[in-house]
Amino acid sequence: MVRACALAVSALLAWPAAAQQVALSGVAGGKALLTIDAAAPRFLSPGQAHQGVKLLSLQGEAAVIEINGQRQTLRVGEAPVSLGQAKADPGAQRIVLTADAQGHFMPPGQINGRQVQFMVDTGATQVIMSESDARRINLKYEQGQKVRVSTANGDVVGHQIRLDSVRIGEAQVYDVSAIVLPQSMAFVLLGNSFLTRFQMQRTNDQLTLDRRY
Repeated sequence: MVRACALAVSALLAWPAAAQQVALSGVAGGKALLTIDAAAPRFLSPGQAHQGVKLLSLQGEAAVIEINGQRQTLRVGEAPVSLGQAKADPGAQRIVLTADAQGHFMPPGQINGRQVQFMVDTGATQVIMSESDARRINLKYEQGQKVRVSTANGDVVGHQIRLDSVRIGEAQVYDVSAIVLPQSMAFVLLGNSFLTRFQMQRTNDQLTLDRRY
């Protein structure tokens, strides 16, 4: 039996690295409402730039931005993307996270090189995600082993798989066990199949993870 928490919190925190985190928060009047590094959202028209982020085009609920020559398409409601960041250092030894107003740690990150929004959950035995997130990042979860998972809403059947890599900030961990669940989730639970690779220490609103192996 695998345990997973069913919480409903949505937040955006800056990645503790040199990259800029950008999310498309909304569209109105031909302008894109961009959130950059957790600062207050700002409306930009195509051709305008703010904090090094330039809006190239806007169509429907999708916007194309550019940072330091890198282009990325954003869509309303999707997890923030990271641009302008150096290549991950798989040997990085420390991750420092800051809690949001509700006390949750919500770092953006990557699974198999694709952007996701995490929430740290020490009560989850593994990394837990929804089928919709798994499909978005092209995981073949249907090929995984079926397992019964106990959630706050009762028992459900999920698929257990192995993730090639999970990255938070500059730290990247390989071959991480995960569970894909059929129900909708606002974020990916960062559970103990990742967290046990680190020694965790919380001081006030900061959580420090020091790599063990």
